[in-house]
Amino acid sequence: MDTKKIYLTEEGLGELKKEYEELTKVKRPLILERLAEARNQGDLSENAEYTAAKDELSFLDGRIDELEELLKQATLIKEEDKKVNGKEVVSLGSTVTVHIDGAKEEFTVVGEWEADPTEKKISNKSPLGQALMDKAVGETIEVEAPAGKVAYKIVSIH
Repeated sequence: MDTKKIYLTEEGLGELKKEYEELTKVKRPLILERLAEARNQGDLSENAEYTAAKDELSFLDGRIDELEELLKQATLIKEEDKKVNGKEVVSLGSTVTVHIDGAKEEFTVVGEWEADPTEKKISNKSPLGQALMDKAVGETIEVEAPAGKVAYKIVSIH
């Protein structure tokens, strides 16, 4: 993995740490136990349980390695207001309320690893996230979407 910063909210960092603990302290020992039991059953070449446990362990170790790298590179998003010329602007961790064609939508701008459109968490690297960054209340931005340009007017930042 490269050594770029991975921006996470406190909640996102907590979830990654929780997953890491679960995998290393609970799931991995269980798979190792399954592997040992399967190994004791004899002929490994025809032992489906042994092969399945070995594959699962390999997959799990890959995820553990990935999480270790993420945690090393994690940079916590500070929950402080960002101001430019005395105005509060959108930054990482901001929750932004926008008007789109008369409808109100609320998004939280997060790092790419935490983005989840179903929870209205958008990446700062996404087209909408990039367009919102450093903008203030009252500004209107346009974002290219599959259906054409969409205008978003920033109503509030918190």
